[in-house]
Amino acid sequence: MTIARPAGEAPAKSPARRAPVWPLLVGVAVLAGCTAAGIGALSLAGALTAAGLPDPGPATTLGLPFLRAAGEIAAVLAVGSFLFAAFMVPPQSNGVLDADGYRALRVGTVSSGVWAVCAALLVPLTISDVSGQPLLDHLNPVQLWSLADLVTTASAWRWTAILAAIVSVASVSVLRWSWTPALVVGSVLTLIPLGLTGHSSAGGSHDLATNSLLIHLVAASLWAGGLLALLAHALRGGGHAGLAARRFSAVALWCWVAMALSGVMNAVVRVLPSDLLTTGYGRLVIAKFVALCTLGVLGWRQRRSGVAALQAVPGRPGARRALIRLALIEAAVFGLTFGIAVGLGRTAPPPPPVRVPSIPEAEIGYNFDGPPTPARILFDWRFDLIFGTAALVFAGLYIAGVLRLRRRGDRWPPGRTLAWMLGCLTLLFVTSSGVGRYMPAMFSVHMIAHMGLSMLVPILLVLGAPVSLALRALPAAGRGEPPGMREWLLAALHSRLSRFLTNPVVATALFVAGFYGLYFSSLFDTAVSSHAGHLAMNVHFLLSGYLFYWIVIGVDPTPRPIPPIAKVGVVFASLPLHAFFGVVLMGTPKVLGASYYRSLGLSWHADLLGDQRLGGGIAWAAGEIPLVIVMVALLVQWARSDDRTARRLDRAADRDDDAELHAYNAMLARLAQGEATGGAQPR
Repeated sequence: MTIARPAGEAPAKSPARRAPVWPLLVGVAVLAGCTAAGIGALSLAGALTAAGLPDPGPATTLGLPFLRAAGEIAAVLAVGSFLFAAFMVPPQSNGVLDADGYRALRVGTVSSGVWAVCAALLVPLTISDVSGQPLLDHLNPVQLWSLADLVTTASAWRWTAILAAIVSVASVSVLRWSWTPALVVGSVLTLIPLGLTGHSSAGGSHDLATNSLLIHLVAASLWAGGLLALLAHALRGGGHAGLAARRFSAVALWCWVAMALSGVMNAVVRVLPSDLLTTGYGRLVIAKFVALCTLGVLGWRQRRSGVAALQAVPGRPGARRALIRLALIEAAVFGLTFGIAVGLGRTAPPPPPVRVPSIPEAEIGYNFDGPPTPARILFDWRFDLIFGTAALVFAGLYIAGVLRLRRRGDRWPPGRTLAWMLGCLTLLFVTSSGVGRYMPAMFSVHMIAHMGLSMLVPILLVLGAPVSLALRALPAAGRGEPPGMREWLLAALHSRLSRFLTNPVVATALFVAGFYGLYFSSLFDTAVSSHAGHLAMNVHFLLSGYLFYWIVIGVDPTPRPIPPIAKVGVVFASLPLHAFFGVVLMGTPKVLGASYYRSLGLSWHADLLGDQRLGGGIAWAAGEIPLVIVMVALLVQWARSDDRTARRLDRAADRDDDAELHAYNAMLARLAQGEATGGAQPR
């Protein structure tokens, strides 16, 4: 298949096509690897002394940081390349990727494969590093697989290799634009195992440290990867350079803000201000902060000069050269920054003040002042960096959309705004108040959070009609213009995946699986003891609940609309499943997550079976309030549907002067005349 260039796009000049793209990208990876290896060599003696381990040899001590930093450059290049193919350059009119998008896609494929290879090699390197034994002693594949289960970081690298390999193989056959957003999500997911291990996953406040690191990694991958993809595109002389630069500039700004805030949060958790200049770890934190500020200044200059020049005169060669010059400097600084970050991860943080942390602090990340009371539930807050931030961002974006409609002179129903704001407020309360604080430690509070995240929050959010608001607030692409956010949203709504997920049977099965599949299997025992497990459960509760209630009471259009009577049937079909779940849970003699809850050693939380029965009662009773909201919403929507149908019929009657009514009356008259004639006939 031939990948065509968009209409009206002039072919690139041959010197731009011969620009050294791959040597440049490899050079950035080598720079990052050498920086990390150099920092690792300088801090090697102190790290080995602190850990009490022998020297595993230069193949491990230098090879591990080099491969990790170079591999992370490959990982972010994969994210940025898939992002570039998905959203930075337009596809052809038939949905097939354009030449520029296809080239970026292939760069992502190769980068994902390199990332998978690096992650696989880091499994034996990590085991060698942890054990202090030479690398050659851990190259047996069978032994390596079993040892990886014993070392958390090695297991994370194994999962990273598997995920990266899946993304690389899946991207080989992709030609259409509709699949590229899924590749972006998949490539970002390959970074998640890294964010759940290392310094941030241990010690006090590791919940804040881990969440901030996850935000930091995602923002860095989008920013650095997008920059490298844009640089490669500019060096090739690709089309739509101004459009790509403008869209990336908007992404880069928010990524810089997210990186800065999350980086500061992570540093505050790990190091004291007095240790910044007196310890090697603190000095690396300062170096990374300086690099981040430098990147911010370069990004600002890029926005003011390179992007502005391309917007003013897209075809002028000097405009493209200005963009490339600044992007090259940014790429070099990114290479140094990633090397410093890996070196920081290899350097032991300053020891905390001399005290023995409590078991809850070591397991969860913080202590408890006592059993949950109404006052503690309402006022003992601990902000959740992921879900709390999401609640604030969702609220801000919604208000921005409403204000845009109002400035345009359009009206948006205040009831929808109220429902969305209440949903965001409920999400913030469930995850960041005393409910979120006690959720990891008590099954009953966990069940309160489950019911809130899967039932109450989604109901309020779907009543806010965010998709309808976005479709009205986002500008539509004009004739001949490349697709934008509105077109991408419409494409997602009409995709095969959306039609599959909005099938009432599928949505109900996913919703109910959160109740039965999680708690009546070994999944809960596995997930409850880890921060990653709690994150995964909360995400599933939110997404499955939103999908279910979007179909049942959602104001937004769905790819598979169903009549109101069918929606009522879906609601009443799911009610017995919820009630039965709560009843079964109250009667279950086995304590779910017993070993984990006992390991916390909370003296005021000894009756685990009683707490579980309370959780079952909460699950059984919690469906009453959402049921009332759902039924009221369905009745209102049903009545409005009848009103719309009546108004449509009235408008049709006005247009044809009640022709349908006259025809109906004439038919009745003929029937009456026939009956009268038939009655007069003799038998």
